[in-house]
Amino acid sequence: MSLPLWDEVAPLLRNRTFTDLTHAFHPGQPHFSAFPDEAREAIFDMEKGDGFTAHRYSIVGQWGTHVDPPSHFVRGGRTLDQLPVEDMILPLVVLDITHHVRTNADATPTMEDVRHWEARNGAIPAGSFVALRTGWSKRWPDASAMANRDGDGISHTPGWSQEVLRYLLEERSVTAVGHEQTDTDPGMATSRQDFSLENYVLAEDRWQIELMANLDQLPESGAMLIATWAKPLEGSGFPARVFAIH
Repeated sequence: MSLPLWDEVAPLLRNRTFTDLTHAFHPGQPHFSAFPDEAREAIFDMEKGDGFTAHRYSIVGQWGTHVDPPSHFVRGGRTLDQLPVEDMILPLVVLDITHHVRTNADATPTMEDVRHWEARNGAIPAGSFVALRTGWSKRWPDASAMANRDGDGISHTPGWSQEVLRYLLEERSVTAVGHEQTDTDPGMATSRQDFSLENYVLAEDRWQIELMANLDQLPESGAMLIATWAKPLEGSGFPARVFAIH
């Protein structure tokens, strides 16, 4: 049998590394405080004598490693079923600010971080996916460590910055962004119900992946990201399976 497309692609994948960037979701995991926990029930269970096992899952769309389409924050924005599959395979840029986070849990990326990345690797490609590496996924699945609240209940977690997001979306025309922590906005902002950076990303008709894992296993440039998710009609978010090839 002739498989011309596979014959062309297979040598490109040979000896590559595949890195899963997805947390396995489960009841009790860290999640947005206003959301209910996951409920899972075995409707049929081979351990109980049934001929097969099947679970019923009750989750909010923004659960675990998940995709946010524009409609999550923007009325009339694109929904999950409207995001094209062509956008699920993208060049991957990893912007690493773990050196800032080690001494400041509230750290956000600066334009100096971006300029240094571009000095080493060239301009961030249009149509790419930019992942913010903070090291925060190492705290998963400890909900307290992920939220990192002080005595006044204020969350101290890293996040994106407005100047960097504007540069990525407006100057470099990236397709999507992602990060390890629960939210786009840093914890000090979300603690006062300020989600303006997430709103900005989605209002610009981009999508994002939250709660990514294993970004420390990737090069800062040269990898390819594959992001997939279910296709609920008019869906406003869903758990995603995301991985990189490098």
